[in-house]
Amino acid sequence: MKKVIRIKNLDCANCAATLSEELMEIEGVESAVADFINQRIALVYENEKALEKAIRLISHFEEVEIIDANAPPKKDYRLKEVISIAISALFFIPAFVLSFLGEAYAWYAFALYLGAFAAAGWSVVWKVIRNFSKILRSGFHLSVLLDENLLMTVAAIGAFSIGQSMEGAVVMLLYQIGELLQSIAVGSSRGAIKKLMALKSDAAIRITEAGQEEIDPEKLQVGDIILIRKGDKVPVDCKLLGATSLDTKSITGEAYLKEVLLGDEALAGCVNEGVAVRAEVVRPSSESAVARILDLVENCAAKKAKPEKFITRFARIYTPAVVLLALLIAVFPPLFDHYNFAVWISRALNFLVVSCPCALIISIPLTYFSGVGALARYGVLAKGAVGLDLLAGVSVVAFDKTGTLTEGRFTVSHVKGGERVLNLAASLEQQSSHPLARAFVGMGSIEVESCEEIAGMGITGLVEGRRINVGSLRYMQTLGIAVEEAASVALTVYVAEEGRCIGCVEVADKLRAEAKDALNTLKAVGITQIAVLTGDTRERAEESLKALPVDEICAQLLPEEKPVRAEKLKERGALLYVGDGINDTPVMAVADVSVAMGGLGSDAAIEASDFVLASDSLSALPKAIKGAKKTKRIVFENIIGSLVLKFALIVLSFFGFIPLWAAVLGDVGVMLLAVLNSMRMHGRIE
Repeated sequence: MKKVIRIKNLDCANCAATLSEELMEIEGVESAVADFINQRIALVYENEKALEKAIRLISHFEEVEIIDANAPPKKDYRLKEVISIAISALFFIPAFVLSFLGEAYAWYAFALYLGAFAAAGWSVVWKVIRNFSKILRSGFHLSVLLDENLLMTVAAIGAFSIGQSMEGAVVMLLYQIGELLQSIAVGSSRGAIKKLMALKSDAAIRITEAGQEEIDPEKLQVGDIILIRKGDKVPVDCKLLGATSLDTKSITGEAYLKEVLLGDEALAGCVNEGVAVRAEVVRPSSESAVARILDLVENCAAKKAKPEKFITRFARIYTPAVVLLALLIAVFPPLFDHYNFAVWISRALNFLVVSCPCALIISIPLTYFSGVGALARYGVLAKGAVGLDLLAGVSVVAFDKTGTLTEGRFTVSHVKGGERVLNLAASLEQQSSHPLARAFVGMGSIEVESCEEIAGMGITGLVEGRRINVGSLRYMQTLGIAVEEAASVALTVYVAEEGRCIGCVEVADKLRAEAKDALNTLKAVGITQIAVLTGDTRERAEESLKALPVDEICAQLLPEEKPVRAEKLKERGALLYVGDGINDTPVMAVADVSVAMGGLGSDAAIEASDFVLASDSLSALPKAIKGAKKTKRIVFENIIGSLVLKFALIVLSFFGFIPLWAAVLGDVGVMLLAVLNSMRMHGRIE
């Protein structure tokens, strides 16, 4: 059984790791992932007893609170931190002054420094004691104890023990200030993601025989008729029954009005800036574009990128190693330095402080999370951090043609053979799920007794007791039916009755308005080659795509041939495939990274892809690649920058060039720099 438990007040990466480990110790809990960024715990458990134990543990873990409307309210723990810091500062300032007034005031200064330490550090020391008791009482692994709380407690108490009471107090004071700033920074990042919640509409106006009623959008059903007034947010994905103008910025990230006509689809989250219009619900609220955005962004932490996995493993080994090294620094160098233990213990304490891995543990997942949120603002839904890394390395892009580069809105442009040919073609095509079938909606009036669709070729069936075949030229040739090939470059559907071709229907489609600019921008962001994989004839494909900067057209491909062609394209570089239909899923599985068109895309394609264009706009694709590259660049900057600065601080501490308080300030500074750098993802993607 699975359950996602929403929480608050978990702002520490190490605390999240510790909580996950403690939950895993519960009998009957198969998996537990505490996500401190999204404030949720994903739990897989065997029985209700295990769930009860897990909930009890979470409820009593530090300041963590399970979000429940029936739960009693708790104090704001951030206010508690502010009060502790303020009281500590009130003790510290006079102590600092007294320390300069001579030996007569030394004990007064010591007592005040001790008070400053107690005010700022009581919660940290209590966490260490509680972790130690867990090991003794319940047999938890030693790693539960080895966290930043232990590092700071040892550093502060050690400073007091060697007579450096000012450093002992300032360690805790600066550490708590750093923790507060960290929680504010992470909270700011969460706030940026929470803005996406504003996409959801709180109410919808449903039109019934009795009149109008205001209801929750989640209660709307497919086929319901709703009224969208000027200024209203579109509550669910729907098909318009009139024309209006939509502000699509919330979905696409672009501030412009989109003119929509009768029959066009409006995505949930858009704002009606035109006239009041009626619309028919095409998807329930849970399957709308907005629901996909929120669900994918919230669950993005499940698929971790390689740097995240590395940092997680690194931290588990790193902290115990740091404690051991600090112990060695405190014990062995003094043996060769006139037994000067006080100096080397001080340096060991500095080493403990500056070696804290918080900067990496916090900033790396925060950067990926912010990257996913940044892409979501432009209507690009990422299914995990791993996809961002893959997308950043793409150099070859392959597109499906129909419904991806073209609008996929087919219309009948010419009929050869009379009304019966059109009627037969329409009657069979309406049994098909292929986008081409949309051209024949409302045209067929003959009852189809049975039918079978041949993927990538056509459809066959019994109509009025006669065998009818409708499909491509290749399909007719495969059946051995003599066909006079149409001279038109339009997509041609041939109709055969009892093994004899009786006519054809020409169907028109047109390029997406944004396709040319989108592909040109892809070239500008570093894509070296653009290819198109299509089952259409070469002549028609070349004619319809001649306005686009396409390097290679792979035409007349059957569905099973597309993955083979994709494998060859991968030899030229990391491959991104963009498609919209169920026939695209095999290619998506082969490609290094894949994107599904969200509005017109099939559920199978969306499920198989790494990214979804919720806005159905190709213009979002270059922004996705830019965003992925920016995310990877910031991750790299944080890893290299944090390690370099940490190493410099460690060297300075080892040789005694910086005091303990400066070591703490340096550690907090590195962490804040990394977090602030991560928050650059909240800006525009350029």
